[in-house]
Amino acid sequence: MQAVAGTLGGAACPLAACKPSQGRAAQTGLSRNVGLVGQAFQGLRKANAIDGRNASVNGAAPLAALPVVGRGRKTITMFGGNGLFTQTRPDVRRIVPEPQVGKPTVKIVYVVLEAQYQSSLSAAVRNINRKRDDLAVEVVGYLVEELRDPENYESFKKDLSDANIFIGSLIFIEELAVKIREAVEVERERLDAVLVFPSMPEVMRLNKLGTFSMSQLGQSKSAIAQFMRKKRKESGSGFEEGMLKLIRTLPKVLKYLPSDKAQDARNFMMSLQFWLGGSPENLENFLVMIAGAYVPELKSSKLQFEDPVVFLDTGIWHPLAPCMYDDVKEYLNWYDTRKDLKGLRETKPITIGLILQRSHLVTGDEGHYSAIVMELEARGARVIPIFAGGLDFSGPVDRFYYDPITQKPMVDSVVSLTGFALVGGPASQDHPKAIESLTKLDVPYMVALPLVFQTTEEWLDSSLGLHPVQVALQVALPELDGGLEPIVFSGRDSRTGKSHALYDRVESVCTRAIKWGNLKRKAKADKKLAVTVFSFPPDKGNVGTAAYLNVFGSIHSVLKELQADGYNVGELPENPEALMEEILHDREAKYNSPDLNIAYKMSVREYQKLTPYAEALEENWGKPPGHLNTDGQNLLVYGKVFGNIFIGVQPTFGYEGDPMRLLFSKSASPHHGFAAYYTYLEKIFDADAVLHFGTHGSLEFMPGKQVGMSEDCYPDSLIGSIPNIYYYAANNPSEATIAKRRSYANTISYLTPPAENAGLYKGLKQLSELIASYQSLKDTGRGQQIVATIISTAKQCNLDKDVELPEEDAELESEERDTVVGRVYQKLMEIESRLLPCGLHVIGEPPSAQEAVATLVNIAGLDRPEEEIFGMPGILAEAVGRDIEDVYRSSDKGNLADVQLLQDITLASRNAVGAFVDTTVNSKGQVVNVVDQLGAIFGRKKEPWVEALAKTEFKNANKEKMKTLFDFLAFCLKQVVADNELGGLKQALEGRYVQPGPGGDPIRNPKVLPTGKNIHALDPSSIPTQAALQSAKVVVERLLLRQKAENDGKWPETVALVLWGTDNIKTYGESLAQVLWMVGVKPVPDALGRVNKVEPVSLEELGRPRVDVVVNCSGVFRDLFINQMNLLDRAVKMVAELDEPLEMNFVRKHALEQAEELNCTLREAATRVFSNASGSYSSNVNLAVENSSWNDEKQLQDMYLSRKSFAFNSDAPGSGMMESRAIFEKSLATADATFQNLDSSEISLTDVSHYFDSDPTKLVQGLRKDGKKPNSYIADTTTANAQVRSLSETVRLDARTKMLNPKWYEGMLSSGYEGVREIEKRLTNTMGWSATSGTVDNWVYEEANDTFINDPEMQKRLLETNPNSFRKLVSTFLEANGRGYWDTSEENLDKLRQLYADVEDRIEGVDK
Repeated sequence: MQAVAGTLGGAACPLAACKPSQGRAAQTGLSRNVGLVGQAFQGLRKANAIDGRNASVNGAAPLAALPVVGRGRKTITMFGGNGLFTQTRPDVRRIVPEPQVGKPTVKIVYVVLEAQYQSSLSAAVRNINRKRDDLAVEVVGYLVEELRDPENYESFKKDLSDANIFIGSLIFIEELAVKIREAVEVERERLDAVLVFPSMPEVMRLNKLGTFSMSQLGQSKSAIAQFMRKKRKESGSGFEEGMLKLIRTLPKVLKYLPSDKAQDARNFMMSLQFWLGGSPENLENFLVMIAGAYVPELKSSKLQFEDPVVFLDTGIWHPLAPCMYDDVKEYLNWYDTRKDLKGLRETKPITIGLILQRSHLVTGDEGHYSAIVMELEARGARVIPIFAGGLDFSGPVDRFYYDPITQKPMVDSVVSLTGFALVGGPASQDHPKAIESLTKLDVPYMVALPLVFQTTEEWLDSSLGLHPVQVALQVALPELDGGLEPIVFSGRDSRTGKSHALYDRVESVCTRAIKWGNLKRKAKADKKLAVTVFSFPPDKGNVGTAAYLNVFGSIHSVLKELQADGYNVGELPENPEALMEEILHDREAKYNSPDLNIAYKMSVREYQKLTPYAEALEENWGKPPGHLNTDGQNLLVYGKVFGNIFIGVQPTFGYEGDPMRLLFSKSASPHHGFAAYYTYLEKIFDADAVLHFGTHGSLEFMPGKQVGMSEDCYPDSLIGSIPNIYYYAANNPSEATIAKRRSYANTISYLTPPAENAGLYKGLKQLSELIASYQSLKDTGRGQQIVATIISTAKQCNLDKDVELPEEDAELESEERDTVVGRVYQKLMEIESRLLPCGLHVIGEPPSAQEAVATLVNIAGLDRPEEEIFGMPGILAEAVGRDIEDVYRSSDKGNLADVQLLQDITLASRNAVGAFVDTTVNSKGQVVNVVDQLGAIFGRKKEPWVEALAKTEFKNANKEKMKTLFDFLAFCLKQVVADNELGGLKQALEGRYVQPGPGGDPIRNPKVLPTGKNIHALDPSSIPTQAALQSAKVVVERLLLRQKAENDGKWPETVALVLWGTDNIKTYGESLAQVLWMVGVKPVPDALGRVNKVEPVSLEELGRPRVDVVVNCSGVFRDLFINQMNLLDRAVKMVAELDEPLEMNFVRKHALEQAEELNCTLREAATRVFSNASGSYSSNVNLAVENSSWNDEKQLQDMYLSRKSFAFNSDAPGSGMMESRAIFEKSLATADATFQNLDSSEISLTDVSHYFDSDPTKLVQGLRKDGKKPNSYIADTTTANAQVRSLSETVRLDARTKMLNPKWYEGMLSSGYEGVREIEKRLTNTMGWSATSGTVDNWVYEEANDTFINDPEMQKRLLETNPNSFRKLVSTFLEANGRGYWDTSEENLDKLRQLYADVEDRIEGVDK
């Protein structure tokens, strides 16, 4: 045991490279002393369990300060103190030598990003002070994050004031880089030396070694700088390796140059070499060299020091190896002759590649790496741990993970333990290069995390989990490489700074890495897959819910593909309907059975034995089995097994039907039935992987830390060790990212249904025909008569709510008639051209030509200035001498000529794109062979779009611009049809690498396509972009001007608005920028393009007062963009403190009033950024409405206030989300308007319940002293012509284009069972808007009732297809009337009551 411990501590392991013979000779003696690795590791675990937090290995820092994290669940609050994430103090890094006469003392202050240098530097200083007679060193070190604390920052400045030398490294957080620069600049001239290793340019410019300076860094256009940039681009990973060699060789050359400049440059290069060497010996010699060369009183002493000990820049490391290896053959030779692994060699073990940071190895801070290696080997895996000295790990991956003979990959999965992107560190990354390397390797790629900015205790006590900066650098960025499973595997000791393994997390990482690797090894016929579907709201008519997805049709499609590929799917039902019947027990849920099909009955004893966290659930749910998913004695798992495939129904949250639980400010734990389901998957069915089918379930939204799960977090406990594959809608990257981070999902994107224009129907179509008649006959005597008919028909269609219409018999002048017709026509075209998803998507089905046309037309509608692509509407408008923005504005006002021109542009665009697409279709109308067909198109004398426009007024459209646009559309068309949804799933199931890709709106960002990618979001520090800010300005000005016009000419003082995660990903931060522009600030990117700072815009530039805001961030936005919440809070507080007239600064006005009322500081009163408590999501208003589990609107409003009143405070960011209900209510009470954004044609107000769930309109009315209802607005940026509509206008538009539109509901009904549910959902969500805002017109319910109830044929179809959902539809009509939202005839109500009773009898009667 002692031999192993010594090796793990690092002292017994030489770090220089092995020569071939040394490697073979050294290992023999070592193996005799080691014994079985597994036993050694178990022994270490026991030793640490005994010694607890103070356990140490061979006198070094604890290898595992925490034996096992957690076990007992507790209420998690943020680590207290100063309200910051990092509570440590620099005193633990302060060494002051005993004063000795004649022995000069040099004071050194250092600042580093991570703590791994702390132990090594401290050892170096102690060694100097102990051994040397000519020098003593006083040292104090700061972690970058500690400088957020004002007390620490003052201490830092004080330490600098009498320091000789300042050292900084990896300072890449701008706000802290600025503080460091400001403090050091004051002392720079006095300091004897300033050394800053790779950091932000403004900090690097502080470097000073004699005549050596970097003051021009980043500002020079020298030939050398340009050459370096060129070589980096050309050489790839070889560039970094070349630079590291240059650092080693250049000092040898400079040594012989006589000038001081050359020697100072040499000393800097030597310093960097010493620093990267990192060992106590190297750092000791580094400090002696710098002190002797630059501290005046030591210059004449000619202090002696050794040259740097050189370590491999890249190589292979193992805690038991005698040295580092730079040849994989030599490493394997050593590895394969280890006697303790004899049994392992005979089994052809799983091989896991590990990626390590060299700095941890050379500084001796590798205990956490050793723990991973030993645990993997104890579990029977072979390990190849590689490292790199720079931050490009693709080179070592390419060198060391391939068999030197066959050149095939040797690893089955890879785990990066660095936390960084594969190529590039905190400053910049090269994701395409990383993806190229990982695609070639083609194995699962996990990125586990060491705690960087927090100690173990701080992380454990944090409700947020990981520090937001670490989330941005080490979670979000690796996801862009395709990285999976951000599991925290090591902590940091607050005293020594050393890393230590967190054993339950190490076990989790290792088990999961092996399981992913097993997918590569295991035969397909033997693999067990658990397909999990959802049922929400809990009702038999809702089994198989997923956004935009025909779930059972898709599952059947997937199982057929897997069956053909060799998987054992048993007796697969012949069609989706039969498959659904077996899950639901009765075909399409026509007749209710007591329960769904029961796959397994789990006794309470078995449940408690197999579910280690079962007892923790009792606080919320009592003793098992409880009341959910149980027969009273056993816990029931619903679903059915087909061969090696289990199709199961995930239980719901469990509290959605309980109004009292819905009022709780924090979400409850999973119930026993939910836990039993996942216990069954892992421990009884023994799944090799779980496939969560569609967007989305409840697993990832269970309570726990936001990011960086501990064992006490329920998503981590539930998923256990099962690889999680998750089909997620491509347009929902935000919630997909939550699934990735909280339930460790490999998210495979699927298409949303094909988009089509809504078209016109019934009276709307008749109106369109009347307008066409008017335009051809308006100058004849019939003009007045036709206008009267148009007015009458428009009123019958309820368009008088949207368009101001005169009486039918009003005498109108010709110009007035044109205006009336123009306004009606504009509204009709708005309805007709609105995109809507038709039907439901089936996994793996390619789009038809017509479906591709609608998508491409809308892609063609947008300008893309960054790619020098002009949108088609602008090109066509230009062809007739008009500017498209002028056409939009004029059309919006109802100018008949411009409404017609815009319609002509729209039709011409469709025809041009249609002609292009028609050349690529087969006989079935499907888009095929795009590449071949496109070659033929571009080889023709006349392109198809030229022919399509030849007979129109747009025939002279700019050919260059059109050619560029259609080149882009050709690329987009290839993306649309290049489906990989089944392929992506099969790659994941085969233990292969699934290429990452952005999620979002394919119209805004065609790179979302093709689907079947591993969805990621974006770098959160990159938003809002400048383009997003420009778009935001347009929307904000339109919103404020409309509110001013509708509010007696007064500017709104406060706007209450919502920030969504997905919206900000799709638009690169447009709604975030809207908030900033309302209060009158603008984002300022740093030198690396990251947005971490804001500055106020002058009132002169703003041209209006600063508008106060109340920002409700969704729980998903909170999880993904906590740094942006920090930015917003800082922005609002900055504005509140501006000395400006109160009538021009409503933020300050209200904050001063509220500070006085609440007896708090101005900054506290300026709190405006709210969300849920950490780990909780939504206001639960949606759950109450969907389940009819609410008494009155007051109860819904109490839910909203209780759940959404948690504030983020940038002054104490580590405190997490703190309940601040008083200031939340006071702020809402000042709101004149409520506001939300629609950014995508696929999701509108009634498609999902999230929008009304976040709407505070009636709540604000109740809180306002005057009881006035605020105006409610929706910004629609789904097209190039951005609109700000009232909420009621948008609800009407939604109803006309979807729920009441035959094209939409027939498309849904073509999907059968799921389609009925979609119709019912739209009605329920419509009623949700009645409940929260009162903006639904009576005619919407009336026409819905006529469409779905009073039509006998339709009624029969709905009842036959999905009786449970039809029953919910009927009950929702009755509920809407009962709650006062729908006034209808008694005849209608009697019919509904009787119909409800009949459906009930029909459903229930079979069971009697």
